[in-house]
Amino acid sequence: MKTMKGPGIFLAQFLGDQEPFNSLEAIAKYMADLGYKGVQIPTWDPRMIDLKQASESQTYCDEYKGKLAEIGVEVTELATHLQGQLVAVHPAYGAMFDGFGPAELAGKPKEQQAWATDQLIMTAKASKNLGLKASPTFSGALLWPFVYPWPQRPAGLVDTGFTELANRWMPILNAFEDAGVDVAYELHPGEDLHDGITFEMFLEKVNNHPRVGINYDPSHFVLQQLDYLQFIDFYHERIFAYHVKDAEFNPTGKQGVYGGYQGWVERAGRFRSLGDGQVDFSGIFSKLAQYDYDRWAVLEWECALKHPEQGAAEGAPFIADHIIRVTERAFDDFAGTGADESFNKKVLGL
Repeated sequence: MKTMKGPGIFLAQFLGDQEPFNSLEAIAKYMADLGYKGVQIPTWDPRMIDLKQASESQTYCDEYKGKLAEIGVEVTELATHLQGQLVAVHPAYGAMFDGFGPAELAGKPKEQQAWATDQLIMTAKASKNLGLKASPTFSGALLWPFVYPWPQRPAGLVDTGFTELANRWMPILNAFEDAGVDVAYELHPGEDLHDGITFEMFLEKVNNHPRVGINYDPSHFVLQQLDYLQFIDFYHERIFAYHVKDAEFNPTGKQGVYGGYQGWVERAGRFRSLGDGQVDFSGIFSKLAQYDYDRWAVLEWECALKHPEQGAAEGAPFIADHIIRVTERAFDDFAGTGADESFNKKVLGL
């Protein structure tokens, strides 16, 4: 059995224009002082990493790791959620996703897709240079406008969509295979990969590619009303990263899963700071320990109510308290009698 690493923290939600949230060194020290041992890097922010240089220079990566080690943290993973989103965008969402890529590519979906593909391939190389095991991302979405269709979907639409999605991702997945790094898709509403069924559909289309995996995040499953504990039983072999994130779902006589177009505070389903929601983290950490998950437990903080600095401060001890130091022997070894084949036959009356 293996013990997971942590606590780590995803830096994306904490970045800002003021110290200590506007530079890698300052925010890493801030998080280290709170008790975090690892930081997940948002690769789309040039203040956090020069992705091109990291993909090309081992020296840059060695110095990068050394700089963080002096502060007291290490890189957990390089995250590419914004770039992954641009691998596949339905035209209905094109204008809203323009800000995820370079301004000069706004309104140019093919150029955005090519840029995103290049970004992800660079991330594979940079992850290898940094000695990392996985990279969390989004799949993008061609089919999301048709998730709950009226009128009904044309026959074959879903198959066509997943075939195209797989074709767009295969060169990226092969680059990650060359680098020896896993791709951990965050199964998320708004993405074509948003639950177990859609993950399996994609996996089939990419011929069970060995680098295709999951960034496990129970908060998105609470909001979908999916059994997030049984999910681990089904897919533990493909869980390559873990976002520790809380959520709650409180349906009323007026709204449920879809939220009635309300803001985050008014929705039935809301993200919450760790411990403030409904996620059974004891159950999750136990199952991950059972299945030998030995990678990082990374806080992704998002909350409709609480200040991010309070959420960050509370997150490190919460994760540390939930990480299970797995046992190296059975609890009842003290009562063992010792045995050999002849003794076993004697016990069986043979």
